[in-house]
Amino acid sequence: MSPSVFLLWLVTIPVLAYSAHSSVPPLGYYLDCGGSKEVTVDGLKYVPDGSYIKVGNTSPINKPGLLPTLSTLRYFPDASAGKYCYSLPVIKGSKYLVKTMYYYGGFDGGTQPPVFDQIVEGTRWGVVNTTEDYAKGLSSYFDITVVPSGKTLSVCLARNSYTGSSSPFISALEVRILEPSLYNPTDFSKHALVTVARSAFGGQDIIGFPDDKFNRMWQPHKDQNPVVESQSNVTSSDFWNLPPVKVFNTGVTTSRGKTLEIQWPSMPLPSTYYYICLYFQDNRQPSPYSWRAFDVFINGHLFFSNLNVTSKGVSVYAAQWPLFGQTKISLTPAVGVPVGPVLNAGEIYQILPLGGRTHTRDIIAMEDFARSIHNPPPDWNGDPCLPKGNSWTGVTCSNGFHARVLTLNLTNAGLSGILPPTLDNLSALAHLWLGGNKFSGVIPDLSGLKDLETLHLEKNNFEGALPPSIIKLPRLREIHSDF
Repeated sequence: MSPSVFLLWLVTIPVLAYSAHSSVPPLGYYLDCGGSKEVTVDGLKYVPDGSYIKVGNTSPINKPGLLPTLSTLRYFPDASAGKYCYSLPVIKGSKYLVKTMYYYGGFDGGTQPPVFDQIVEGTRWGVVNTTEDYAKGLSSYFDITVVPSGKTLSVCLARNSYTGSSSPFISALEVRILEPSLYNPTDFSKHALVTVARSAFGGQDIIGFPDDKFNRMWQPHKDQNPVVESQSNVTSSDFWNLPPVKVFNTGVTTSRGKTLEIQWPSMPLPSTYYYICLYFQDNRQPSPYSWRAFDVFINGHLFFSNLNVTSKGVSVYAAQWPLFGQTKISLTPAVGVPVGPVLNAGEIYQILPLGGRTHTRDIIAMEDFARSIHNPPPDWNGDPCLPKGNSWTGVTCSNGFHARVLTLNLTNAGLSGILPPTLDNLSALAHLWLGGNKFSGVIPDLSGLKDLETLHLEKNNFEGALPPSIIKLPRLREIHSDF
């Protein structure tokens, strides 16, 4: 599901560029993918993405009138790589809104955008298919709310069965820290929230930054229902999700005594669970009579009973609500209420079960190994094992939520470097095959590899002898080396 943004419209964002020498991650990253210099839009800066990704090619989009953030992109032609990952330092355990933006622009000489997957951490986030938006002259964006389990956050693209010979690409990437109250009580250790719809009812324009300090995009939603404008202000901090005040400026309503019915979102939804939050405000001047009372139904099921809406505003939510197909919201007024029901804004997020992550000790070992190789495989970034089917080149892992590295096969891969001591952390490793490369230095102690069965170190440039502890490994049955 890809909300669309007109090409000549840009949400403005305050930028905090991260320095490689900084010890504290910034509150946000705003990356111009494929860019070579900082670009300023409405006095704000987007930085080139090259500091956060090691693979891919860049291309300009030569189309008049494009926004700077859509006039370049990064694409990934290497079909041998399992995935292509950005890696961003983050604050462990904090909540982040991740937004990816795409505008094809025919960068590869074609007429139809490639279709591919996007991945956050070890979870397959969804399919990127911007064909419909691009045909209408629009860019596309997707966003997801996640809590990283480590000190880095990876956002990756990957080929799928629809990609063919084309290349995945990306135009812009935004990662913004959120305040702890947002979207509670979701268990972010097990789930992420994929944005399905975020709407301001009765509005004319998209609402983003600076009205929404997190740059959540609130799309206008209009139907056949009458539109009302608010006569009083609300305070964003009165609501857990900190909606922008501007979404309360308009709402949809109906006549006194009638049920207000709204089909929203406009597209049918897959059968699963969703986080839903609805926002209401009485649009009249504050007075003893400025109240509205009604029941809220979703697809005929009672969502909230006898909701009393005043000029200060109120929100109601469900952390897990089942939806399928078209969704209809019905607001049924109480008897004797002097005005009809009203709805100002709403958010719907699909609850996405996390696909798991590689065990922490294995992540440390594999990341150290990647840093120790002078020319690591291009997909050695992000989660080493997950999602399934997108592990690092040469890496085979166990199943389960916390995956373990079982096989490391880099035979004849043309690699050089050293073996780090933390390789010993791969305690579930059964097969280590590094033959036919140019690895050098001493072979570290591998006494922690209690499950190791086969070891291939031949045809390298190692110094010294095999550590005596290797011979004592209880399951080792095959050794190939030049010693």
